[in-house]
Amino acid sequence: MASLELIRRVSFLGPAGTNSDLAAQSVFPGASGLPCKSFEEAISAVLEGEADRALIPIENSIAGRVADVHHLMPKSGLHIVGEHFERISHNLLVVPGTKLSDIKRVHSHAQALGQCRNFIRSHSFEAATENDTAGAAKLVAERGDKSSAAIASTRAADLYGLEILKADIEDEHNNTTRFLVLSRVAEVPDVDEGDCITTFVFRVRSTPAALYKAMGGFATNGINLTKLESYMVGGTFVAAQFYADAEGHPDQRPMRLALEELRFFSREVKVLGVYPANPFRQSGIMNQAD
Repeated sequence: MASLELIRRVSFLGPAGTNSDLAAQSVFPGASGLPCKSFEEAISAVLEGEADRALIPIENSIAGRVADVHHLMPKSGLHIVGEHFERISHNLLVVPGTKLSDIKRVHSHAQALGQCRNFIRSHSFEAATENDTAGAAKLVAERGDKSSAAIASTRAADLYGLEILKADIEDEHNNTTRFLVLSRVAEVPDVDEGDCITTFVFRVRSTPAALYKAMGGFATNGINLTKLESYMVGGTFVAAQFYADAEGHPDQRPMRLALEELRFFSREVKVLGVYPANPFRQSGIMNQAD
């Protein structure tokens, strides 16, 4: 990716205090954040020059893929230039001075509530669904009611003056979200710079065994596909598009040959980005990838 000093503003799905905000701070510590109300808004901010990069969640190790992103990416006009894996820590945030015995209900996003189900059940709390985790923290802070708590990030606690009564209350402690870094301009690393990921979408021809044949080139050339997902396009149940991540660089002979074979058996192939593989991939704890 470009030098961090050149990245001054990063758009993300807001508001401030969400895990996306926390991830943006991790990847671009010197940049200011631009909270957005939707993925489309975050993408448009980069296209229109309001932000230098967008940081978009693509999948979570517990909840699976993030809805809408696969549909938006191919026609976004942006390029994937990096990836980031953010460990998701859910924390019980309260008005300062609150005791665990004071709490009757917890507020958070539906996904966060679901990921802390065991903790909530063990304390017989009432679960109240909010639009996002940061909004839940803001609500608790504004009410100043010790009977209410929020499940949110440490960043939200700092922003809204709340106390972290219990940290890491999620049921699964390997909860990780994979984010993509998007840019107006492609930043393809040199083939010798290290391990790379090539992300692409494709549609196979409507012929028997088309997918099997299209994927054959990756097997015969020893290319590892770390992701292959299908989703419907065009509002029908007959036109499927596939989204894939492959380990390797298009300038390497095995990847070049695999993509050539893919194009032969496909109606359309579009490379969305070639970017450095995050070191997290070597940690041995990747599952699937908020």
